[in-house]
Amino acid sequence: MEFHIKDLSLAERGLKLIEWAEMEMPVLKQIREKFKEKRPLKGVRIGGCLHITTETANLVKTLKEGGAEVFLCASNPLSTKDEVAAALVKYFEIPVFAIRGEDKETYYSHIKAVLSKEPHITIDDGADLVTTLHKERSYTLEKIWGGTEETTTGVIRLKAMARQGLLKYPIIAVNDALTKHLFDNRYGTGQSTIDGILRTTNRLLAGANFVIAGFGWCGKGLAMRARGMGAKVIITEVDPIKALEAVMEGYLVMSMNKAAEIGDFFCTVTGNKSVIRKEHFLKMKDGAIIANSGHFDIEIDIEDLKSISTQIRQIKEEVEEYTLVNGRRIYLLCQGRLVNLAGAEGHPSAVMDMSFANQALCIEYIVKNYHKLEKKVYPVPEEIDREVAKLKLKAMGIKIDSLTLEQEKYLTSWEEGT
Repeated sequence: MEFHIKDLSLAERGLKLIEWAEMEMPVLKQIREKFKEKRPLKGVRIGGCLHITTETANLVKTLKEGGAEVFLCASNPLSTKDEVAAALVKYFEIPVFAIRGEDKETYYSHIKAVLSKEPHITIDDGADLVTTLHKERSYTLEKIWGGTEETTTGVIRLKAMARQGLLKYPIIAVNDALTKHLFDNRYGTGQSTIDGILRTTNRLLAGANFVIAGFGWCGKGLAMRARGMGAKVIITEVDPIKALEAVMEGYLVMSMNKAAEIGDFFCTVTGNKSVIRKEHFLKMKDGAIIANSGHFDIEIDIEDLKSISTQIRQIKEEVEEYTLVNGRRIYLLCQGRLVNLAGAEGHPSAVMDMSFANQALCIEYIVKNYHKLEKKVYPVPEEIDREVAKLKLKAMGIKIDSLTLEQEKYLTSWEEGT
């Protein structure tokens, strides 16, 4: 079996970690049992570009139980857990092409290795797999049935392709499922980002000014958790509605220019580029800590930071010190890459359970329906979203009410009034 990982001897430790995550993924386990019995993915080749984590391993196990042949590479150079990659190869015979810390050339060679297997379905996290496929292997596009996209950044890129008429097969935006972004983006990102910042710095958040760029679902979750740790949370935004919502939630809202002068911690979660730039760095306090929890390492303008630095030192793992021309020091975490994955272990398994349940069911949906889908970005079918929520509640031992016949009739009529 062809694969490219760091060290196969790490497999035993990786297997234990995969089993540990599985304990908190009961929805995916229920789907796996159904897939094992019905084999809805028999004969389907799936190419995945995802964070190689314990939770991803459980998704891949589920797809293989459904009959699929799965090939996997990383969606971020610093998000691979090498022990998990080794376990997938050794114990589950999944061809994995991923090594933590791989350079850009290796990163894309791994993507191309997966695409060389000519998958019927793609699973992407950030759209690097899909865009590489369209740019460099367009001659294989007619063999693709469809794909799924896991994250906000990827959905933005794919919708741009669709608007320009460049997207050559249907994609389901798993990121936009209610059971994904309401929980994964909010509670997952919130907790795991704080975890990554604390693991890399061991600094006290209580009483600190914590600046968050972006008040989408990820920003909302991060603000909630930072405030829970005792930080004074400051939000920067470009959307007036989101900014107003942050004000109503009790957060301070201001421009990045102003926030740069008072922030102790900065974290970007916007999905956009150059959110923190040269003019902001020059205003920051001595000792300011900056991190990113958006998908790509473009939200913090690192080239700008380098251009105004007289010295760069590696202080500890995942912490770089930049001494600016004004003598102040700024500390960049995880090279500006995803701090929750590069500095910690990513989202808790319990929230990824729902996200990857959506992935598995959406892939089954594509296999059944690809022949009648258009070349555009689709939302997750409502029935899948609701099924994931029902399975999660069932796993938690929670029962909810059902509408009575009288209530159903009332909700579909207009006659009854005051």
